[in-house]
Amino acid sequence: MRYMIIVKATMDSEAGAMPSEQLIAEMATYHEELAKAGLLLDASGLTPSAKGWRIRYSGGKRTVVDGPFAETKELIAGYTLIRAKSREEALEWTKRFPNPAIDGKDGEIEVRQLFELEDFGPSEAVERFRSLDAGTRS
Repeated sequence: MRYMIIVKATMDSEAGAMPSEQLIAEMATYHEELAKAGLLLDASGLTPSAKGWRIRYSGGKRTVVDGPFAETKELIAGYTLIRAKSREEALEWTKRFPNPAIDGKDGEIEVRQLFELEDFGPSEAVERFRSLDAGTRS
């Protein structure tokens, strides 16, 4: 099972403040431990929403909305993607995640399980996704 650890944005991360050397070191240690345990799939930080955009849909119409976006609590500052054998294993690892907030301020992570193709019934569309997935692993 794959899980995404979502690092919630803060006012500091949205302002472009960079993490301290200590926080980077703590994150490096945590991710090294994940890698040694064979759980780490990917991890990265995201630039502030001022450098991003959203696409809004209304029927077939698409509208581009440039950042920044006002509601910091709804934004993501980074993520870590892991593969765990169970929800319990993922929970144990995520409880060890360092506080991602700058200078030890209040921070938050959210953890969500990713859908796997096996979660969907058999269909031609699912098989198309399965062939895409196989092509990315070569």
